[in-house]
Amino acid sequence: MSFSPSEISKNDQLLLHDYNWSLSNLKGASTNLKNNEGNILLINKWATWCPPCVAEMPSLQKLYNAYGDKVSFYFITDEAPEKLNAFMLKNGYDFPVYISRSSAPKKLNSNSLPTTYLIGKDGAIVIQKVGAADWNSNSVHETLDRLMEL
Repeated sequence: MSFSPSEISKNDQLLLHDYNWSLSNLKGASTNLKNNEGNILLINKWATWCPPCVAEMPSLQKLYNAYGDKVSFYFITDEAPEKLNAFMLKNGYDFPVYISRSSAPKKLNSNSLPTTYLIGKDGAIVIQKVGAADWNSNSVHETLDRLMEL
């Protein structure tokens, strides 16, 4: 995977005002995206049956390893927990996976997989990438480091 996602220019960034998105983790515990409003968020909409989704997972796992304690990661799908647990175990992934329990906020609504959003503390959608990318690139690290300083 050689394509690094690009940051959206400041003038073109949309602001996320609605964080209401009901989710559950793989153990069935409920949560809501709004619980992390005001934090830096990386949201990846994906599926195990989606080849581009699977292709970018190693870079996302590396990014999670580097920033998991500083950024709120949400890997969101609609698949069954049993299938997801098997996929995670088989591939050695430990990033947080959630199952969507309501419609996504309008500005995060995409029918394409994978779609990944990087959202700043102020709600600015800094990156919106449809398709696979190298999420462990220097440019993504630099963007995250800059967002953490704000």
